[in-house]
Amino acid sequence: MSAHATGIPVLSLKAFKSQDGSFARDLGRAWREFGFVGITDHDIDDALIEQAYSVFRAFFALPQRVKRKYHQPGSGGARGYTGFGIEQARSHNVPDLKEFWHVGRELNDDNPYPGVLHPNIWPDEVPDFRTAALAMYRALERLGNRLLSAAALDLGLDRDWFSDKTRYGNSILRPLHYPPIGQAPEGAVRAAEHEDINLITLLVGSREQGLEILNRKGTWVPVTTLPGTIIVNVGDMLQRLTNHVYPSTTHRVVNPPGAAAGQSRYSIPFFLHPNPDFVIRTLPGCAGAGQPDRYPEPITANDYLRQRLKEIRLL
Repeated sequence: MSAHATGIPVLSLKAFKSQDGSFARDLGRAWREFGFVGITDHDIDDALIEQAYSVFRAFFALPQRVKRKYHQPGSGGARGYTGFGIEQARSHNVPDLKEFWHVGRELNDDNPYPGVLHPNIWPDEVPDFRTAALAMYRALERLGNRLLSAAALDLGLDRDWFSDKTRYGNSILRPLHYPPIGQAPEGAVRAAEHEDINLITLLVGSREQGLEILNRKGTWVPVTTLPGTIIVNVGDMLQRLTNHVYPSTTHRVVNPPGAAAGQSRYSIPFFLHPNPDFVIRTLPGCAGAGQPDRYPEPITANDYLRQRLKEIRLL
């Protein structure tokens, strides 16, 4: 295990092929101490990442009137386009300076949650968008599932404990565009401080700076992009499930200084969710003497998601 300049541990996924449990222990330690970890040797091809960035940049470069065609009012941004001035962090009083697109699970007729797992929509103006987006979605989901297997081992569960609980998860690929900063409202930033809603987030890092995490000492630390590294952080659902054994870490995307403020920033996070009817109930091994259960009332993943989407003004 190595470490990023911020102190965030960086792990090679090659180590998970062994049976000694060291990778699972290192992953668990990283999430306990930082809530973030860098993953290398993840087998996601650079060409796939470049293709994804290319089509997403092409979409966001379209005129606003064209992009708005793909907004679905009343859906909470579940699929398609969400424009500027909509999503707002719980702790902030002005919306974030960003626009994004949501790609969900691609299902055929076998949809056990038709009221939740909505069909994807695709922009006609960017022919390769669908192919690149789904390839990125599937690659990140595979990686996320492997990391959850390691987490299960660290938590004393069966290696496959999460498998059936995420098979139909309402997971989301979110291509993000932070435009050049012009006459922004007072106090507006690219992404105000927040924690993610889901189990884990896998971030295909931006080429531009701006991401910062709040470390356990209460200091904001810039996270420099590392080539070939996927950054993975704990979300609030996993924090709740583990009774804060794996704490969710606050992070933000700040407005850059100087000439960088006139440049766009792009990133591709993947939010891995459990099945909509999965009951988030504190794991038995994560509560007990000296560690009382913070969440005695269980809640389904979908109810929790809807609560949070209302808080950030997407519903």
